[in-house]
Amino acid sequence: MYGKTFGCPADRCPPGYVGYDEGGYLTEAVRRRPYSVILLDEIEKAHPDVFNVLLQVLDDGRMTDGKGRTVDFKNTILIMTSNLGSDLIMRMTEQGSNYEAMKQSLEEVLWQHFKPEFLNRIDETIIFRALTREDMGAIVEIQLRRLTDRLKRQHINARFSKNARGYLAGAGYNPIFGARPLKRAIQKYVEDPLALELLEGRFKENDTVLIDTDENGIVFIVNNQSEVAEPAS
Repeated sequence: MYGKTFGCPADRCPPGYVGYDEGGYLTEAVRRRPYSVILLDEIEKAHPDVFNVLLQVLDDGRMTDGKGRTVDFKNTILIMTSNLGSDLIMRMTEQGSNYEAMKQSLEEVLWQHFKPEFLNRIDETIIFRALTREDMGAIVEIQLRRLTDRLKRQHINARFSKNARGYLAGAGYNPIFGARPLKRAIQKYVEDPLALELLEGRFKENDTVLIDTDENGIVFIVNNQSEVAEPAS
């Protein structure tokens, strides 16, 4: 990924190589949009040559592309993410460790993996703790609000009971994968069966649908008539 993003080492391809007559992907993007936020995801997986390029950017605020043009990076914000120490975060969260102890342990992991000259040029390192069930409840509210807004555009008014919110938060909670399973849970237990009901014409325009739970799972209550919503397979 990073080889393609940055082009050849230091964004300069030697004559005869593909890309010699082109600017690098990154430098070309910044040249056209100098006020940019650059996200480098999972930076620990990058090729060593990428870090040599980044040292130039972090030191001098510039990079030279394949055409020999110097591109100014001084107006960009560079954000890098890493999954290093994610297992340590989970373990310390389960043990009830405080944030400062967790941050100190994670910084030791970073120093073991990255070179000092790279880490010393980073302005701030932010350590995210693992999501709790309480956090998931807040994320459920955000996701359901978005779903409710989409349904409103189809003239369907949706309401979610406290039980339904709790059910989805539990079904979508995974301490290892974070909030990603939540979106799949909402799609499986709400969006897919709800879409099927819409296609079958069970809901009329301006109907109000209450999404609730019973002993079998999620149910839809429409105009005081309830049916169990079968999860999508």
